Order: sequence, then C-alpha cells, then structure tokens
Amino acid sequence: MKCIYTALLFTMLFTYGQAQNTLEGTITSSDRNEALPMVQIYFPQLEKGAVSDDDGKFTMSGLPSGSYKIVASYIGYTTYSKTISIAQGKNFLNIELLPSAIEMEEVIVSTPFHKLQRENVMKVERADVTDLKAKGAITLSDGITNVPGVESLSTGLGIGKPVIRGLSANRVLVYTQGVRLENQQFGDEHGLGVSDAGIESIEIIKGPASLLYGSDALGGVLYLNPEKFAIAGETEGDVNLNYFSNTNGLAANAGIKSSGEKFKYLVRGSVASHTDYHTGDDVSVTNSRFGEYDLKAGIGYQTVKFKTDLRYNYNNLELGIPEELGERTNERSPESPYQEINNHILSSKTNLFFGRTSLEAILGYTFNNRKEFEEGEEGAALDMDLETFNYNLQYHLPKWGGLESIVGVQGMHQTNNNYGEELLIPDATTSDFGIFGTSHLHFQNNSDLQLGLRYDRRSIEGKEHGEVGEEGYIEALDRDFNSFNAALGYKWELLHRITGRLNLASGFRAPNLAELTSNGVHEGTNRYEIGNGDLRNEQNVQTDLSLEYKNEHIEIFVNGFYNRVNDYIFIEPNGETIESDAVFAYQQDDAKLYGGEIGLHIHPHPLDWLHLESSFETVTGKLDDDSYLPLIPANSWTNTLRTEFSEPSRWFESSYAYITLKSVFKQGNISTFETETDGYALLNLGLGAQLPLFNQKVDVRISGNNILNTDYVSHLSRLKTDGISNIGRNINLGISVPF
Repeated sequence: MKCIYTALLFTMLFTYGQAQNTLEGTITSSDRNEALPMVQIYFPQLEKGAVSDDDGKFTMSGLPSGSYKIVASYIGYTTYSKTISIAQGKNFLNIELLPSAIEMEEVIVSTPFHKLQRENVMKVERADVTDLKAKGAITLSDGITNVPGVESLSTGLGIGKPVIRGLSANRVLVYTQGVRLENQQFGDEHGLGVSDAGIESIEIIKGPASLLYGSDALGGVLYLNPEKFAIAGETEGDVNLNYFSNTNGLAANAGIKSSGEKFKYLVRGSVASHTDYHTGDDVSVTNSRFGEYDLKAGIGYQTVKFKTDLRYNYNNLELGIPEELGERTNERSPESPYQEINNHILSSKTNLFFGRTSLEAILGYTFNNRKEFEEGEEGAALDMDLETFNYNLQYHLPKWGGLESIVGVQGMHQTNNNYGEELLIPDATTSDFGIFGTSHLHFQNNSDLQLGLRYDRRSIEGKEHGEVGEEGYIEALDRDFNSFNAALGYKWELLHRITGRLNLASGFRAPNLAELTSNGVHEGTNRYEIGNGDLRNEQNVQTDLSLEYKNEHIEIFVNGFYNRVNDYIFIEPNGETIESDAVFAYQQDDAKLYGGEIGLHIHPHPLDWLHLESSFETVTGKLDDDSYLPLIPANSWTNTLRTEFSEPSRWFESSYAYITLKSVFKQGNISTFETETDGYALLNLGLGAQLPLFNQKVDVRISGNNILNTDYVSHLSRLKTDGISNIGRNINLGISVPF
C-alpha cells in the first residue's frame, strides 16, 4: 500500500507542470442554428466539465492528450456523445444538438466503458434521486421501487433492501462511492443503510454482473453515484427541507461545493426523524419510528495527466423493529427492540492518463458497527464490527479501431468480530481475489459486441464458538470457493428506430457466514436458524433479450429474461421448534426465475409537454421440484400521466405535475411456508415548480402517495406474518433553495 501511494505522489509531482491542452467550441441548435446557453459539456472519463455561456461558447483547459468521450446535454435536445482526440495545444469542437422531446440521456458509470444508455450493450436502468424524491420517496430503498423490475424487501419504513427480478439479500451487490457497501447485509431485517442525501443517481444492472464485480453480483447491482464536484471556477450550495405527513417526518440536508483549476471539495450533512407510521386503517404501527444522521465529504486534485479524489461518508441509524399495532404517539426515539448502526466509508479514486492508455485505482475502507437492543436487557445483545478493505485496479488498453479493452484485478479483505452477549455469525475473516478482462467492439453498421472473462477465489475462515453439543455451538470454518464466469452481449440497430440487445452472462455467489454457520435464535426474524457448512457456490446463467422502438414521440420497450440458478440457497422450516421458536434450516436446490418488463412512453406532437407512461413487470421463481420460491414480488402494472413545462412563464421557470396508478396483482405463487397476498391499487399524484425568488431558482414540490388511503399488505413486507399493513396516505412537502 505504501508503494502505491508513493507512486501516485511521484506521478502527481511529475505531472504538475505539464503543458495545458484546451478545448474550445460553440453549442448551437440544428433546427434554428441558434446559440444554446447553459448546455452541460462533460468528459466522463476525465470527470471534467463546463457550461456554455450566453453565446453558446465553452472552454475547458487542463486536458490530457488522447482520445476521450465527450457528452453535451440540454433539456429538449438529444444528448450528444462522441469520442474525440485531444492534441497538444488548442483544440476546437463545434456541436449541433438535435431537438427531442425525449428526456436527456446520461453516461452509465456502472459499466466499464462510460457510454450513454443507447450505446450500451448491457441494459442498465438509471434514475435521478431528485426524481425519486419528487415522487415522495421517504427513503432510498423506498424510491427504487419506482424502477420497473425493482422492489424492496421491507420491515416497516426504515428497513428495506433491493429486490431485482426476484433476487435479494447477498445476491444483489450495492456499490457506493465506487466501492462495495458491506454492512452485515446477510439478514432480511438489515436494511440498505445509505442516505439519499449526497447521492446523485442510481444505476441498476438487472442480471448477473459477476464479470464486473465478482461474488454477490449474481442477481444484479445497485450502483449509487455520489454527488459530482462543482465545475472548475464555480461554487455552489443548497438547502433541502422535507416534511412527511404520515410519520410527522422531518428531513433536511445542506451542502456546499467549490472547485478551482486543480483543487476541489464538497461537503453535505443531513438529518431525518420519523415517528411511527399508520396504515390505511389509520392504525399506528408501534416502534416503526427511525432517525438518521449522515455526513458526506470529498476533496479532489487534478492536473493534466493525473486526478484523484478522496470521499468519506458517516451514517448513523436508529431503527425501531415494529412488532405490533397500537395507539399513535409522537415519540421519535425507538423503544426495544431496536437497532443502532454506525457506518464509515472512506474511498479514493485515482486516474493516470498516458495518452492512448489509462490506469484507474479505486481503494475503499468500510467500518460497520451493528448493535441490537432487546426488551428487558441492559446493553446491546448483538454487537458486531465489520471491517472491509476493497481494491479495484483497471487498466484501459490502447484503442484499436472500434475495439476498447480493459483488464483488471479486484479484491476484498474483511474481518467480522462480535462483542455482544448473543452471536449470529462467528468471528471470521473473508478474502476475495478476482482477475478479469472485457472488450467492447463497435462495428460500422452501428452494432456492438461486448464480451469478457473472469476468475474469482474467496476464502472464509470462521472461529469456533461455544461448547460441542450445547445450543448455539458453531464449529470452526475453513472454506474456499472459486468460479470462472463469462459474459457475451450483442446490440444491433434496425432502421435507426429499433434497438435490440441480447446478453448471455454467468454469475456466482459464495454462501455467506449466516448460511454456513447459523445455530441459534435470530431475534429479528423470530426463528431458530441452522446453517449448513457444506453449502456450495450458487452459480447461474441468465439470458436477457430486450427490444426498444423509439422515435420523437413514442418509445416502446420489451425486456425478457430467463435465469437458471444451480445450487440456489434458501431457508425453510423443518417442522421442529426450540423453546417455542420454529426451526429454519438452510438448504440448496436448483432453481429458475423468468419474466420481464414491458413499457410504453408517449409524448405526442405538438403536445411535447404531455407524457403518457405505462409499464408492466412480472417474475416467477421456482425450484426444480416445481414448488415456488419465497419472497417473489407480485406482478404489477404502473400507469402515469405526466406534464412537464421547461420554458419559463410569468410565474415559473419550469413546472411539472403527475398522477400515477400502480396496480399490484394477487400473489398466489407462493412457497410452502408463505400465504397468499391480495392485490391492491395505489393512487399517487404530485406537482412542483421552479420559482424565481430573490435572484435564485427555488424548487418547491408537493406529492401524495396512497391518496385513497388504501389498507394493503405487500408480499415483500416482513410484517405481513404479524398482520401489519403497509403505510397509508402520506403527503410530502419539499423545498430546495440554492445559495
């Protein structure tokens, strides 16, 4: 590690005085040949950007020599994307933007080649956090359920974790600040644990991504993009306030960021507090209250051929574990049982540019402390520390025609230690190492081929706990897991209107400590869990086919998948009880999941401000004996009528309004220890505007979820077995003020 930082410091000093390459140009509209101001111009790989002035002109300096993708985006126009060569000295580029009623496209960061969605071989969903908040999302895990094919396994409001096409828990990998988020996520009641404050967007890979991320990416990846630094020479700040009627919830965050030619920084703090939520029957769910504190900060330094940034995130959560219904109170501090979670994430990202090649190094350290307090006991019954060090080194090979290639190594070293009276998993050490290569080939006929190969090895060593023959005994563990994985994808265009994507990828997941070693009562789930030390890798192969039709006024998409999972790990009751707790044991069997999403988006001319959106999603999961898998989301159909006005008026700079009806169908395809879940429909609506106040553009919004106050239970709610419904009507008021 010392050698790495010494080399980076030497490179920084060497490049400090390198020649300054610049890029100048003008942005115009192709239809009217008028200059376009406030257009965002950005080099994704360099993470440098600029904004065009009133005359449509822009200038960027400090650019390294070589070929890099440049992106220009502006509301009402098709996003411009092109790879250009930067030579020494002054460079010039004039850009014409084509009018379009389709929303602006953004660069996809979770895939390795920094392409727009339309250029990607792999289909990746992307959502802006500001859009999710505008729809009244209370938490980040609540907000992602607005993305087709994505749901949340929830315990009340404060605890939720992503479900991608029927797969969840350790099968879905979460990335934040460019590193793995490791926070004891093996438990169903262990939530996402990330604040939406300081998160700019979310990218979701729906399918095996082990080629890019290794173990635990068997079902997909939730990639959280942190807030960008300010453009060079700019200083920005904002304050955001939110109120939620159902929980008397208060949330606030404030941030400031500034960038010079070389140094830049940002900082954002947030706080949230919620009382118990009440259901559609206006019944309070006792101890569903929660509170959160969050701090995010970053500093960066950039020269011509070198850039680096260091980011830190501290998150504190106090989460009540709801177990019953009761009278509503205004208490905000949780009562027992409750969890207290502290999470520290420190990450660095460094890039070296060598002209035709580049090297990227991402290092991360995560410290997670999870405590659980039980009724009638002093101190924490559970007290677990998890320390994780991640590294990810990627070398971009020279481009050869339309061929781009990357080789890299990734790894992780992790230790788990227990300090409480109770123990769910033993003290253990986990080590990962992976090596991979991937290539993207662009053909002249606007088709693309992407392929890659990877090898991973994981070692897990767990310490013995307890006495042989006694309840709670865990024997020592020493297991190694390894896997080869490959991915192959092809994208083609037909008549410049239809885009097809066919992807075939394998993935794997090594069993986690809970699955291998459990032997005791898991209080959060009210059951006695027994692990299986002989569990093997889960290994899957998934086929994805997607078709998209798009013109200026209509978009249609159809996505289908078939996912074969060998040695699928699941837990089910064995019919026994220990001290009144049902015994659940971990087992393995082959499984399959299949389904997809279909959607329509109409924005008719000349009513370009009007948007009609409709999407349907379905997934079925079965074991090889034809029995159904547990915790598979019900089919759902979402319809939205939305208006957007981007042109300034007398009162507003811009405005929007929407009404959404989400229909969730009855879930009757259930496992042997589940019960059926009735269908329901939720009506949501909202509106917002950007107002010119005190020489600032202030965003105000109001939204209402479950407007009809429907009393319902989600099939993915862990409170369903206790007869507790989901949240009733909730009105959200929000304001964002820049300074």
